[in-house]
Order: sequence, then C-alpha cells, then structure tokens
Amino acid sequence: MASKKVLLTYEGIQTLEAELENLKTVRRADVAQKLKEARAQGDLSENAEYDAAKEEQAEIETRIVELETMLKNAMVIDSDEDTHVGVVKPGCKVRLYDYTFEEEVSYLIVGSTEADPANGKISNESPVGEALLNRAVGEEIEVETTDGVDKYRILDITN
Repeated sequence: MASKKVLLTYEGIQTLEAELENLKTVRRADVAQKLKEARAQGDLSENAEYDAAKEEQAEIETRIVELETMLKNAMVIDSDEDTHVGVVKPGCKVRLYDYTFEEEVSYLIVGSTEADPANGKISNESPVGEALLNRAVGEEIEVETTDGVDKYRILDITN
C-alpha cells in the first residue's frame, strides 16, 4: 500500500530532519545512559526508572519511524515552479478580509504536518485552506464551521 504524500516546505523538511538527527544522536544516547543507570540499581521487576526509560525509548523509536516515513514520502511545496500563478496553492501566502471579525488576516498555506494556525500557517486540508485552493484575488469564500459560516475575501496572493 502506498503511503500518503506529505506536503512540506523546504523549511518544514529542514525542521523534521533536525528533529530526526537529534532523536538518533542525542536522545537515543540519553536514554541508553538512563537504562544503564537503572540496570545498575539491580532488580528490574520493580524499577520505576528502568520502566520510564524503556517507555521513553519506545516513544523515541516510534517518532523516528514516523519522521523517516514522512521524509521518505515528502513532496516539496515549491510555489516558484507552479504554473498556476495568481491562484491559491500550497506554499502561497494569502491575505484575506475576514468578514466575521472585520479585519485582514494572512495565512501561509502549508501541508498538514506544518500547520500552526497560531503562527499564521494553515493546512491545505483545513476547512479554510481547502476552500481557498485554486481561488483568485477578489473571490469570496464561505466556510462552514462549528460556530456557523465564516466568510472571507481574497485580497492578495504571493508565492
């Protein structure tokens, strides 16, 4: 079964690669040391430090596999290569007028792995992100949310 492609910016790939490197070189060594110290205490059957270190080791190994899979299936968002200039696509920064709050907002459209709404990065799979895809300046979108319908007008799109 083919794995789902993971949309990432160059910055996102670098962040994941740095995390992976840290897990493999620093965190693995830290846990190995914790396990060594816990084993030195003797009886492992009731050794809370040993159990905690084994659990941490499992979490690290799981995250390493997740990161390696994401990076293996990464598809780089490069807005410079796209021929659909003037329409919203992953990698674009979009300036919108939010009718609900009567203010301008800006979002960078990223893949779900990099989404961070508090910092202006929304996923192309989020309700707003999905509604913006392939839209142009001047278009209005309506997005169904748990609180009702939010309405936006696209003011500007930059690659």
